Amino acid sequence: TDQTRTWYYNYAAVPTSDYTGKLNFVPMLWGAPEDPANDMTFYNTVSNLIKGGSNITHVLGFNEPDGCGQGYGGSCVSAATAAQIWKKQMEPLKRDFGVKLGAPAVTGATTGFNWLQNWFTECAALVASSSDSASNTTSCEVDFIPAHWYGNFGGLASHLGQINGTYQNISETWVTEFACAGCSLEDSQTFANQSFEYLDRLSYIGSYSYFGAFRSSVSNVGPNAAFLTEKGKLTDIGAWYLNKASTGAIPKGDASTVAKFAGWSGLVAATIFWGIL
Repeated sequence: TDQTRTWYYNYAAVPTSDYTGKLNFVPMLWGAPEDPANDMTFYNTVSNLIKGGSNITHVLGFNEPDGCGQGYGGSCVSAATAAQIWKKQMEPLKRDFGVKLGAPAVTGATTGFNWLQNWFTECAALVASSSDSASNTTSCEVDFIPAHWYGNFGGLASHLGQINGTYQNISETWVTEFACAGCSLEDSQTFANQSFEYLDRLSYIGSYSYFGAFRSSVSNVGPNAAFLTEKGKLTDIGAWYLNKASTGAIPKGDASTVAKFAGWSGLVAATIFWGIL
């Protein structure tokens, strides 16, 4: 890659103290609050950060809302509920502070693509039934589409092409999770090299964040995809991502860490960062 690290997200609304002042923080509205119709926690949290001087220019929507069931790291939110929350908490951030909005980040499965289309339909229905005559939108306001992918490079390229072709009115895509999950070391490295080069030259990719910012011994997508060895040394993939020379360090893990990747994206705890803002 030929870019520098400029931003990060941590699947939460508040920043990680270790990165304060070093990287731009992108808050995420991970899932639905208990009272979707009235809760304003996310909006209030982000607006207070901005008023306090934080340089927040983008926010991310729901994390894999179509990912329901044991083994998934998804928020499991219905399209109708997500549309309601979007209108209440996300769009006011754009209106009040000019923050750019990233659509819900669905899985790369067919269910994810269908969920996102249903979400836009639910948004349109809300707008149509609204008494707000001043609104000049026909659906939910979105500035970019986040994408997730855990498979081979050909699948990633096809998936991004489908997103770009379907949502031609949304000019930018962010790839906020991607890796060759459970792959051999050779396949993981090939995928990383191909993907980094490809994403760097795609004109509609605004930012990307590889899913590998952890040690190989705790990787939810298999040890070979990790940035770090079990002892914390940079792997070749980690070095390439940082635009450094190969290290030759071999990542190691065990079967139990790979087995955690039972759902689409596994259970997530690591902070991931990369891209252009």
